Amino acid sequence: MLDLIDIRKTFNAKTVNEKVALNGVNLHLEDGDFVTVIGGNGAGKSTILNAIAGVWPVDEGRIIIDGTDVTNLSEHRRANLLGRVFQDPMTGTAATMQIEENLALAARRGQKRTLRIGITKAEREGYREKLKTLGLGLEDRMTAKVGLLSGGQRQALTLLMATLKKPKLLLLDEHTAALDPRTAAKVLQLSRQIVEENHLMTMMVTHNMKDAISYGNRLIMMHEGRVILDIKGEQKKHLTVEMLLEQFAKASGDEFVNDRALLG
Repeated sequence: MLDLIDIRKTFNAKTVNEKVALNGVNLHLEDGDFVTVIGGNGAGKSTILNAIAGVWPVDEGRIIIDGTDVTNLSEHRRANLLGRVFQDPMTGTAATMQIEENLALAARRGQKRTLRIGITKAEREGYREKLKTLGLGLEDRMTAKVGLLSGGQRQALTLLMATLKKPKLLLLDEHTAALDPRTAAKVLQLSRQIVEENHLMTMMVTHNMKDAISYGNRLIMMHEGRVILDIKGEQKKHLTVEMLLEQFAKASGDEFVNDRALLG
């Protein structure tokens, strides 16, 4: 379903600010895989998601989603294959538009625009039922402006919008990092529920080791632009933070020193 083949990306090449962000990343995801991605600052976590989404072109390698080589496709041309939730709750929704209008935009992603009525009665009822699954009471506020929602409500709505058309791949880029712990836990629970119900292939970048261990069926750790650990199955089920740190030290030859991940 997803193949990353020898992906390389260097920023500011041949300058004093040169930074090798991705250094020969190879990764294969199967249909239904829920992969958590963790690593220190500058390890390449968000860069790999941006490469998949087409935010910038890679220098070398190939990206294949559901059998389609998207390596040279622009961001908007591969958008119909992907759903994405960003770290900032303000990103991914239109603040001045109503909740139902944001959902309508998400439902029409990749389709040609017409002059027909904006939202039909049947569509509105469908959106109401989808919003009920979030358990946040948003189904009773469908005409409210999204900018009036709290960060957690907005992130939950963004998650629903990203999965409304069942993407081939869902990208979660530290999507709870800007939320308070209680709200973050709620959004993570919703994420797992939506992923499992829709059997979505998912990559979730997180700064929190405990979350990386608790969620998904597979964990990869990145370091200096490479995947150095790939843990799945029974091994992941019995994984602890201490064991993960020990494996990181063996694989990288370094000590993990990211306070944000350790204290998270």
